[in-house]
Order: sequence, then C-alpha cells, then structure tokens
Amino acid sequence: MSTNTDTAIPATQNESWGFWGTMRGYASVAWPLAMTAIAEATGESLDAVRAFLDSKAGRHFADEVSGHQYHGQALPDAITTTVAAWMRMTIKRRTAIDYGIPQGLPYLTGFVMHAAIHDETAERG
Repeated sequence: MSTNTDTAIPATQNESWGFWGTMRGYASVAWPLAMTAIAEATGESLDAVRAFLDSKAGRHFADEVSGHQYHGQALPDAITTTVAAWMRMTIKRRTAIDYGIPQGLPYLTGFVMHAAIHDETAERG
C-alpha cells in the first residue's frame, strides 16, 4: 500500500488508552510524529496507522517510546528508535498463530495491518 502523508492526520478515536492515553501530556506532540513515521516505515495508510495507535499494540508502542524518553532521548528520536526496532523484529510463529498475521513480516507492519483489518471489520458490525 502506498501512503500519502500530505493528507490530514486522523485524530485519535481512543483518548483513554492506546498510544494517546499512554503518552498523556506528550500525546498531542507525539501523535503526528508517530503517525507520519509509522506510515512512512510501513507504507500503510494514515487510517491504518491510526487504528494501530489506538489499539493495545499502540499502547505497547507508546510504552517503548516512553522508555526511550526516560533514558534521555528527545521525543522525535524516541519515536524513530521505536519504529526502527519494531521494523527489525519479525512476526514469529506463535504470533502468527495467535493473531493471524503472516509469519516473517516486520512486527510493526504486521500489527498496523492487523489493527486496520480489525478496525474495518468492527465498523461493518
């Protein structure tokens, strides 16, 4: 999928938890940085990235970003470091079985795609 980061960044649909809720006071600054970095790295749409960041996996992503900040990285660097780490990891057999994500995909790409499919399916009811 191609990404168009020239379009408006979708707002979170989950301010209570996911990435936004975990980032708390940093959320409004971190959100567009993470949206853009993840869309560029994965090639997925901004809507797919929004679904990912609003998900449980988005909360885990934010936890890692926060950890890098705690260890002294500036927010943009913490996001870049986390994106790179999640792109280096790949979906292993157990995760493929548990989530139905094809084994071998970059972890970030797999979970962005998974969240987008889940979000789309939930919308259809």
